[in-house]
Amino acid sequence: MASSFLNIVNATLDWVTATLDAPSSRAIVFGVPIGGHLFVEVLLFLVIVFLLSQKSYKPPKRPLTEKEIDELCEEWVPESLIPPITEEMQCEPPVLESAAGPHAIINGKEVVNFAAANYLGLIGHEKLLESCTSALEKYGVGSCGPRGFYGTIDVHLDCEARIAKFLGTPDSILYSYGLSTMFSAIPAFCKKGDIIVVDEGVHWGIQNGLYLSRSTIVYFKHNDMESLRNTLEKITLKNQRAKKLRRYIVVEAVYQNSGQIAPLDEIVKLKEKYRFRVVLDESNSFGVLGKAGRGLTEFCGVPVEKIDIITAAMGHALATEGGFCTGSARVTDHQRLSSSGYVFSASLPPYLASAAITAIDVLEENPDLITKLKKNIAVLWKGLSGILGLSLASNPESPIVFLRLEKSTGSVKSDLQLLEDISDRLLKEYSVFVVTSKRSTLDKCRLPVGIRLFVSAAHLESDLLKASESLKRVAESVLKDHI
Repeated sequence: MASSFLNIVNATLDWVTATLDAPSSRAIVFGVPIGGHLFVEVLLFLVIVFLLSQKSYKPPKRPLTEKEIDELCEEWVPESLIPPITEEMQCEPPVLESAAGPHAIINGKEVVNFAAANYLGLIGHEKLLESCTSALEKYGVGSCGPRGFYGTIDVHLDCEARIAKFLGTPDSILYSYGLSTMFSAIPAFCKKGDIIVVDEGVHWGIQNGLYLSRSTIVYFKHNDMESLRNTLEKITLKNQRAKKLRRYIVVEAVYQNSGQIAPLDEIVKLKEKYRFRVVLDESNSFGVLGKAGRGLTEFCGVPVEKIDIITAAMGHALATEGGFCTGSARVTDHQRLSSSGYVFSASLPPYLASAAITAIDVLEENPDLITKLKKNIAVLWKGLSGILGLSLASNPESPIVFLRLEKSTGSVKSDLQLLEDISDRLLKEYSVFVVTSKRSTLDKCRLPVGIRLFVSAAHLESDLLKASESLKRVAESVLKDHI
């Protein structure tokens, strides 16, 4: 069958060739012989030119009638400005009616508060209140301008110098909002084409900074140094172009989404081996880790100058607001011209900068605050050990005690519902206020959800025992059918 078809095709081609090469298909124009092939090609070219020169058909224009306009308007449905609100998005968070100290008022009832990152118990501290009052009387409430446009006040410079002196760095820069520190500092240094290797468990502020940088993002397994090593090796050895790019490692000191502590000494060794820069967020470790509260560098015995960029929010241990970035003078000076959160935001209200200075003074004068915090963490850890259906996922020295389900339901939504049932019953039945690690639709953290307890130096031992005992009772009740 195939041979017959080929014979037919060959015979057809021979016939066409013979026809075009025949004398009857040739012509002589001005003494130039023109073959059949050239004649056909010229003819086709003229046909194409003719078709292209013709005007395309357009239906006659006719204005729409009033009836047609009304019908189109009735049929038109505008696109929604926001995605549909699902049932799990609709929630009413508890409303505090007092300061967010170790004890707070919610719905007219006093509760033990484990939902605020008031690590040193400085919320409502007398010296901080006095400092704020004096600053308010002198400077007023706001600055009404960015730092580069008449928004710089002497107390801002004093605060930057105080932070740098406390941490042992050459210089610091203040930001108006803690969360904006990371998603302004990262894009200030990381640009399109750069490579950023980041822990998969970082919080949303870092995620947003990564997105705004437009850099190439590579994740490694949460707090897994072997995964980090393999990732760095793969990038540097298998990609020759990577050696000419800026390369960063971004980690948290204490991970907000797990309570784990980053092994900074190992990270620095890998950084030096593969020639990367390190960006470290100390929001949950500043004022907490280390003998004097200088953070993860002091805790791990790593010289602070080996960390290229350090950021932190001041709304946790310092019980104020805003954030800072510290490092070399070149690092801070670059941000004063290139960091959007610094250049375009109104500067930090002066009274908050004054409170931050006072908070650091209080910390240096009272190192027993860190000792008390460590003791409270140990008491809560001991009380929560062996809790039915839940497991401790955080580091024993972390101020964030993180509880996860021992056995997942297989669905993040179902897991979160179980954990929220526990936290709701704790608040209603035992007046203990804890929070789940519920995430927004923008948060791309890959870690399991859990219950977070923020431990404070101001918590009494009775508060810690009450929390651990009530958690055990509620968890056993809620998870009895799940275990």
